[in-house]
Amino acid sequence: MKERYLCWQTSGWVFSLLLVLPILAIFYTAAGESDEVFSHLMDTVMATYTTNTFLLVVSTSVLALLFGLPAAWIMAMCRIPGERVLQWAMVLPLAMPGYIVGYIYTDWLDYAGPVQIMLRDWFGWQNYQDYWFPDIRSLGGASLVLALVLYPYIYLLARAAFMEQSTSLLQSARLLRCSPWESFRRISLPLARPSIAVSLSLVAMETLGDFGTVSYFAVNTLTTAVYDTWLGYSNLNAAAKISAIMLLAIFLLISAERFSRRKQKLFQQEFEHGDDIRYPLNGVKKWAAVIWCWGLVAFAFVLPLLQLSYYAWHYFAASWTPEFQQYGLNSLKVSLMAAAVAVVLALIFNFYRRLDGRRTTVVPSRISSLGYAVPGTVLAIGVMIPLTGADHLLNDTTIALGLGRPGLVFSGTMFAIIFAFVVRFAAVAVGSIESSLAKIPPSLDMASKTMGYASIQMLRRVHLPLIRRGCLIAGLLVFIESMKELNAALLLRPFNFETLATYVFNFASDEQLEMAALPAILLVIVGLIPLVMVNRSLEQKH
Repeated sequence: MKERYLCWQTSGWVFSLLLVLPILAIFYTAAGESDEVFSHLMDTVMATYTTNTFLLVVSTSVLALLFGLPAAWIMAMCRIPGERVLQWAMVLPLAMPGYIVGYIYTDWLDYAGPVQIMLRDWFGWQNYQDYWFPDIRSLGGASLVLALVLYPYIYLLARAAFMEQSTSLLQSARLLRCSPWESFRRISLPLARPSIAVSLSLVAMETLGDFGTVSYFAVNTLTTAVYDTWLGYSNLNAAAKISAIMLLAIFLLISAERFSRRKQKLFQQEFEHGDDIRYPLNGVKKWAAVIWCWGLVAFAFVLPLLQLSYYAWHYFAASWTPEFQQYGLNSLKVSLMAAAVAVVLALIFNFYRRLDGRRTTVVPSRISSLGYAVPGTVLAIGVMIPLTGADHLLNDTTIALGLGRPGLVFSGTMFAIIFAFVVRFAAVAVGSIESSLAKIPPSLDMASKTMGYASIQMLRRVHLPLIRRGCLIAGLLVFIESMKELNAALLLRPFNFETLATYVFNFASDEQLEMAALPAILLVIVGLIPLVMVNRSLEQKH
């Protein structure tokens, strides 16, 4: 039995180290001597890249907070018409990739777009010198677009925090004649601060790692610097140094979020009974709340989806091409492989932890989850460094043995994309399977050992049937995230290989949004699946 435990232990530690290898490779490469390219970037444009990144993260976070926090409080603490539909509709923008929303709003709001054409017709303006209109292709425009698609992070976590607050506290506030605003400011907001801080850190990390939107809006950030340094200058060392700077920024974001609530201790109970203590809104307040919530859904999801549907309907024949079908199969293939590998690894990490209850057994699963906080562009650099070294080692070995040169087996094939997807989204599978295994009582393990089951038999005959749904959900979530991943796929795809995400990005970058509409709708539909699952879980909980 000890030998079997040793097998699980070895597997858990080896695979977790493989998943963290890209992050270690980035810092190892970045620790090397600076070259001319990185020195040139530091002397010329790095200050601009860093400033733009900081301003983009701050402005997007502020806008997302302004969008999501009022909506969360309204949906949790007020009664408004259509609330049952609104409570899940508010999260729909998460299914819409930010770069797609950016393309659509640019098409609408540019000088040659329908909005400015209509204004010129109404007021008789002749050219852009006769009037002022905000430039959508700017840092402010990118912040607005990203905030529209990322505010559901604020909404989801803040709404859950508001709904979990003690009924007695809220009723006491009413007895003391606190207005809804005073109740929000003095009770609800301070109690929800930890959830708001976590959601803001998620928005900040998503903004920091965005490439498609900022690239199209011509906003130079650290993410675009990584992309340009690698593909433009063909300099992996300089790209690794910039990636290390971004990883340090992410570490500071997470540390600041935890430091800000280090002394907070909240002891409260959820709504104790079925009393509806929400505020009834009437008159202007009711319609203002309805317009605010539905306006967010409309501008962030409904209107862009209608525009995509219009393009897809009118250009269906031109869009339904053999290339589109092939790239859809490519996405399906790599996403299924990544999901299968992630689920298997998650089973290994969690089952090893279950077999051996020592505190150190949690380390492999935690290490394997670090990649989820790494932006796709940065992760692509980290993946390429060890895979390139592995290719060189393999080729040198085969040549020494007289077997010829196999070529780029690791870094030049689908292996690189699949590896990146597993590193990026293993945390999703680990968390899902961990929660499923936690529901199985330890008595079943003891009974299995009494019956003489080996560990692998215990997993196959006892645990797997009980956590089958959790494994399915874990694989589904990894599959969906892999289908939508753009940054890593752009940098790691082999020659003549496209995924649906890169296919959409290429068409939209060439101002051919009509041709990108059909695959973009497919990505949106795929992205709706986890949102439906999240909403159902929230409804079951509350």
